[in-house]
Amino acid sequence: MPYQKAINVLHGGAVMAECGPMRLVISAFVGKVPQPEMGKRAAEESFKYLERVAHLRDLLGRRCTEIPENLEDSLAVKMIRSVLAVGDQDLTPMAAVAGTIADAVADFLVNRGMTRVVVDNGGDVAVRLLGDASVTVGIRQKVDKQEISNVIALDSRSPSWGVTTSGLGGRSFTRGVASASTVIAGSASLADAAATAIANSSFVEDEQVIQRPAEEIDPETDIA
Repeated sequence: MPYQKAINVLHGGAVMAECGPMRLVISAFVGKVPQPEMGKRAAEESFKYLERVAHLRDLLGRRCTEIPENLEDSLAVKMIRSVLAVGDQDLTPMAAVAGTIADAVADFLVNRGMTRVVVDNGGDVAVRLLGDASVTVGIRQKVDKQEISNVIALDSRSPSWGVTTSGLGGRSFTRGVASASTVIAGSASLADAAATAIANSSFVEDEQVIQRPAEEIDPETDIA
């Protein structure tokens, strides 16, 4: 059954796009002027991106070595490349899905004249900055809490940034016990894959830590 879709303009001109498990907050500016109409256009595009990934979900839930090399979908290819760049052979391309969609939405906006773009896909953030644009991004110590522990300033010395967080209590399963693992990279796709790998590696032996195979909790999981 198709997911219900919703697009709402928020205070300050940001746009929220909701579709099934995806909730994006899209902020687009030309200079200092918010562009909610462009945000709404990008929201519509985000639904198409999600549908493309969903169509390939079974394939993208496999390890990269098990996926045909002739795959043509650009989102799927980016997910695969990000996971391969991280070098964790246990990851599937789904480890980069949220960041990849955030990147695609951000690039859609920059290609249409936006000079400052922030796309937050459930804590996986794609940032695009041109000219003298800059943003401040908050860092959380726990993925399931809203409190900000640190902030980092980003500017247009790099036009593309990704800031993503993974950890125990997030939207997906993790093999580790870290409350939050935050990675900053040149793209949200790469940062997403890296944060997932780091969080997965944060295991410690303790009698209070109980591990279970992911498929026992969710038969549809892509975690082996």
